Parts: sequence; structure tokens; C-alpha cells
Amino acid sequence: MDKNQRTISTGAEFSGIGLHTGEPCTIKFLPAPTNHGIRFRITVDGETHEIIPDIDKVVDVSRGTTISENGVQLHTVEHVLAAIAGLEIDNIICEVDNHEPPVGDGSAKPFVDVLLKAGIEKQDAIKNYIEIDETVVYSEPDRKVDIIVLPSDAFRVTFMVDYQNPALGTQYTSLVSLEDEFANEFAPARTFCFLHEVEFLYEQGLIKGGRLGNAIIIADHGMTQEDVNRLKIMLNYQGDVEVGRTGILNDTLLRFPNEPVRHKVVDLIGDLSLLGGPLKAHVLAGRSGHKANIEVAKKIRAHLQKKEITRKYVGPKGGRGIVLDAQAIEKIMPHRYPMLLIDRVIELDPGKTVVAIKNVTINEPFFVGHFPGHPIMPGVLIVEAMAQAGGVLLLNAVEKPETKVVYFMGIDGVRFRKPVLPGDQLRFELELISFRRSMCKMAGKAFVDNQLVTEATLMAAIVEK
Repeated sequence: MDKNQRTISTGAEFSGIGLHTGEPCTIKFLPAPTNHGIRFRITVDGETHEIIPDIDKVVDVSRGTTISENGVQLHTVEHVLAAIAGLEIDNIICEVDNHEPPVGDGSAKPFVDVLLKAGIEKQDAIKNYIEIDETVVYSEPDRKVDIIVLPSDAFRVTFMVDYQNPALGTQYTSLVSLEDEFANEFAPARTFCFLHEVEFLYEQGLIKGGRLGNAIIIADHGMTQEDVNRLKIMLNYQGDVEVGRTGILNDTLLRFPNEPVRHKVVDLIGDLSLLGGPLKAHVLAGRSGHKANIEVAKKIRAHLQKKEITRKYVGPKGGRGIVLDAQAIEKIMPHRYPMLLIDRVIELDPGKTVVAIKNVTINEPFFVGHFPGHPIMPGVLIVEAMAQAGGVLLLNAVEKPETKVVYFMGIDGVRFRKPVLPGDQLRFELELISFRRSMCKMAGKAFVDNQLVTEATLMAAIVEK
């Protein structure tokens, strides 16, 4: 059963220092109306800027998730977003007075606590769920990172990490209900890092707000007295520092036996909230971090965009293995017989790649004169068909595509490798190389039976009809 949207009942705030900037910051949470979504308002030097957190606005994932809009950046947003998403809040305004929210104790709990104290109330609108109908997979084999996102009737997470370190070992956790588990079983889990990472981050000018109280630091090597003195300077710590019996600096007590992997779930929830709504899916993750979380979210977004394009242009009958059929293509392209030269689109990653099919029959009108007794598809028409497939690729790259038309301005590097004959099936594969303002560049290839027959680089402009 779908739930109602939620916001907070009254304002709330939390203050502290940023993990990486080390600068003081206060974040204020304010109620917002239905369908408002999550919005950050950043006030710096007397100017207020707004950022709508979105997967397309992520600019850095090296040691946290950084978003940016109109040149204004907000760092390390994942714990704030996790608290909001974990409490199933849909509409809220987050006002911050610096470029990084306070780190607190390194978990999402400080934000959860102030939000719960403010009170959460239902709103008179149904949640706008994000649902998938096919499996989405992301993998980095060299780093042993895998994420599989399965269709589900609710949001669930199964997570495993194995860093081959005695202090961590292999850790596993699962979340089956945000409502029942997030606030108490996951939000308190603190961020963690290895000792060598602390040294590296400090040298990079980061973790200026890092303290022993806002992270679990795992020793992956021994420490000399010189190392101890340097670490105390890095963490602005006056007391004793030692590698404890547990392998954790100063034997910091864990809140859960598997606290590190639980924090990974918190990060995942925060990053996936950048899709713009509550996700209905079962996420299976192994050793995932911010980079992988963002990449799989982008793949989910691409799946949803393709699904929306198919729903918009394809009739109710549809077809297996077809993104856009001939009738749908006619709704998109201005071309008609005899100049409509693609029959179907079988793969589409909007704004990135497209695969289209052209069935070449003996009844093509151009075979009458090209050439009698020796029919060969004109090379210029192969390139034209490739260009039409490119036009479909640009479908979701601009607003109101039905009001636009694609003019091709240049073709480079054309090569015809093999003649195309009646009975052949042409498969066009195009990739968007660049897209600035209304100008774009695409790399295209045409295959028959997996043999390359034509290739070219196409330049085009998108103009009003």
C-alpha cells in the first residue's frame, strides 16, 4: 500500500563543524508543502543559493558526496540525505550557512534526532515512488565492487563488506523496513576509515574537522611515537592515542558488532535519495562506496528515462526487445516514406547511446536505379539512416523534443567497409561524444551480421521546428 508524503511539523537545527572543511556550520530544517521535494539553501557571504539534490548534480565522490548548482558546491551531503530518506520525509527545506553540513559524530543520528524532535506529519498527497521493472547491475571487478538492484514492492538493502582486515573481517547486514529499523539500527552507525587514509586525506587538505569522536579509525599498520604525535596534530587531539587490542584506535567501542557495514547502508540510502524520490527496490551491494552508489543510481535513472520514452511513444501492444517501434519512431522523427530509414530502436540509454535497426528489402525504391541488376544500398543513405538513429539519441537531451528538429552540420571520417545488399539487416550503434548548448557530436557505426560496414562521426545542431 502506498504511503502519504511527509514533512516535519516545525523547524529544527543542528550545529557543528564540517568534516573536510573544518568550518562551523548550522543546518536548519524547515517544513515544506506537498511535491516540494528536498532542497538545500546555502547562505554564504550574504548571498543565498538553492540546490535541489539530484544525481546529475554530483560533482565529486572521492571522500563523500558533493553536489553543485550554478557553481555553488555543498560537500558531504550523504548523512543529511540519509536521515531525511531514512525517516521517509519527502518535502523539506535544509538551510545551511556554509559549504558543508556539520559532521556530528560521523553518523546520521544527530540529524535523525532533531528531525524526530521536530515531529513528522503526513501530508495530503501520495508519495511519488521510483519503481523499476528490470534488474540494474553495476560492477567494478578490479575493486571487487558489485551492486545489483532488483524490482521489489518496498525498499530493502542487503550489504556485505570484506576488507581483509582483522578489525573488520567480513561483515553483513540487511535492512527490510526503513520505518522499523533505520532510526535505531542504522542511523547511529558512524563513518570509518583506515589509518593510512587519515594520513592521505590530511595531506590532501581534507578532514580538517576530523576527530576521534566523529569516526572509527582502524589501524592497518603499527605506529611509532612520531606517528602518534603527527596523528594527534591531524585530529586536534590532546590525549593518548594507541592501537588498541581490537585494532581500532583507542579501542573505540562499537555501537554494533557490524557498525562499519551498517554505515555503508546509511551512505547508500543517502546517495540513492539523489534519484529524487523513494525507491522501491531490493539493493544487493558488495564493498560499495559513494562512486559505485552514484553510478548505479545513474543507471537506474537511465532505465527510468528509457521506460518513460517507451511509455510516451509506443502503443499499448509494445513488443519484446523493442524500445521504439516504427509507429513510435514516426511520432518522433519528421521523416516519412521513402526517407524514414530506421525501423525500430532496440536499445536506448538517453543522452548516451542508441542501437537502431534498418531491414533492407528488395522493395526499397532506391534499388530501382542503384543499380539495375546489381542492387546496392547507396552509402549516402546508410549515413542518413545513421543520422536518423542519432536524432532519436538526442530525444531526451533537450526539453520539449517534440518542438525540435535535428539539422546535421558535418560528417567526418566516413568509411564504407562493405556493400549493403537486399536482405541485409543494418544495426546502427551511436554514442554521444559531446553536447554543448544546442551542438552535439556523435560517433556512429553500422553493422551487418556483426561485421562493420560503415562508420562516421556526425555533427548536428538542435533547432526549433
